[in-house]
Amino acid sequence: MPTEAPEAPQAPEDSPRRTLVAGRGRLADPIFKWTVAACGTVVLVILALMVIRTTTEAWPVFVKEGFFGFLLGETWDPGGSRDEITGTYGAWPFIYGTLLTSVIAIAIALPLAIMVAVYLTHVAPRRIAKPLSYTVELLAAVPSVIFGLWGLHWFLPNVMRPFFDLVESTLGWFFLFEGPVRGVGYFPAGIVLAIMILPIMTAIIREVIAVQPLEQQMAGYALGSTRWEVITKVVLPSSFSGIVAATMLGLGRALGETIAVLMLIGGSQAWGASLFGAGSSMASHIAATFGESSPEARTGLMAIGVALFLVTMIINILARVVVWRLGQFTGDAAV
Repeated sequence: MPTEAPEAPQAPEDSPRRTLVAGRGRLADPIFKWTVAACGTVVLVILALMVIRTTTEAWPVFVKEGFFGFLLGETWDPGGSRDEITGTYGAWPFIYGTLLTSVIAIAIALPLAIMVAVYLTHVAPRRIAKPLSYTVELLAAVPSVIFGLWGLHWFLPNVMRPFFDLVESTLGWFFLFEGPVRGVGYFPAGIVLAIMILPIMTAIIREVIAVQPLEQQMAGYALGSTRWEVITKVVLPSSFSGIVAATMLGLGRALGETIAVLMLIGGSQAWGASLFGAGSSMASHIAATFGESSPEARTGLMAIGVALFLVTMIINILARVVVWRLGQFTGDAAV
């Protein structure tokens, strides 16, 4: 008997729900793209507006003193005019104080941060490493004014001052440690800054070291390397970019720190090579004088703010160049 051929199966029709979901997916991608792009653009616009506004406000000072004359001038004698620039504005003592205290802070905090991070990730038992890690992260959230008060009223008279007296008595012939020891100054401000930036630098370096490939470390141990050799020749070199990033973050906080430095640096407009000398940083000078300054003096303070932004930008660009150049040899230039 003739039989009828079976009908070909019909393709299932897309349900309304499936079509709706697919439509939403196609619509969500461009929305997400443009939202992220808008957020990034807003950040750049805000930064540009800040730079343009502060530079415009400070421009009369740059015109009178000259840009490099302002940066390298050593006399700060603001006038009281409202319409013109009558005083003398030289920001070098404040730039010098900012750079010196930041260098002291990084020189102390960086090796300590690396050692603490290595201890937490490779040496300390787990029952000790976790509480210490939480403590480090908690210290990063302590307000700077607390560090300043603690440094001024306890750490300086009880710890730093006796240490400074000892250093001055033994190394006072060297220009960096030339006396007299006044108490407040560049060195105390730099040490307290180092304590302030140590937690955040340690937390970042610890995370960078913790994610290094375990296979490379095991290969080092398999070749007979000691723990010290694995850490110094495998872990730390491969963590270089992260260490530089942590250093730049700590340096950025040290450059812009205000209250703690204001309490400990001395507030002097002089500058000198001795670490025991008193001075001022850019941020601390702005904070100390802005409230009672004349309109003309505020223009000069705006110029200091522009100089602080410029110094921070130059340091970050140099750090990126260093990472890029060394990354060409280590294969980590993309960070």
